[in-house]
Amino acid sequence: MNRTVVVNDRMQRGYVYHRTEAVGRHYAPEFKPELTPKQMLRLGVFGGRYMTDCREEFPDHWFTHAKLCADRHDACLNCFGVNASQPLATWRLNGWIRPQDPRGWFQWYCRYYMGRRGRDDARQIRRWRAIARHVAAIRKNCEPRDLECRRRQRQAVLHWAYDSRKI
Repeated sequence: MNRTVVVNDRMQRGYVYHRTEAVGRHYAPEFKPELTPKQMLRLGVFGGRYMTDCREEFPDHWFTHAKLCADRHDACLNCFGVNASQPLATWRLNGWIRPQDPRGWFQWYCRYYMGRRGRDDARQIRRWRAIARHVAAIRKNCEPRDLECRRRQRQAVLHWAYDSRKI
């Protein structure tokens, strides 16, 4: 179960972490994502730009049908065809980024899904739970499963592993 991972990509060199839990299991009780990282990548998130240089860290099958674009952010690749991302500089400015996960929440989630547990888990889970207010806004303002209603907000919710296609 305990597997050591050494990361060497564009944003991290020599970062080491340990996977101490089974893949996709033993989450904190309050953390109940509706989508796996593989499902999110397949649906289209972050304009396809997010995971293009760190594939070695994660299972190959995550990327088989992933919507990726190594050259640039392309909102057409997103599930809802709109841009719902903020620049990484904004994430840094707001203090949302930690050195162990320089790409942000989704990187944390991918590593958590793969079995890493760490000191930042409680903060990231609190951030995930806070997105529920956006789910509530979609429910309040849209007819059920009207995927044309609040597409940008639906895409943003999808970034946080909430399946906004079902709202």
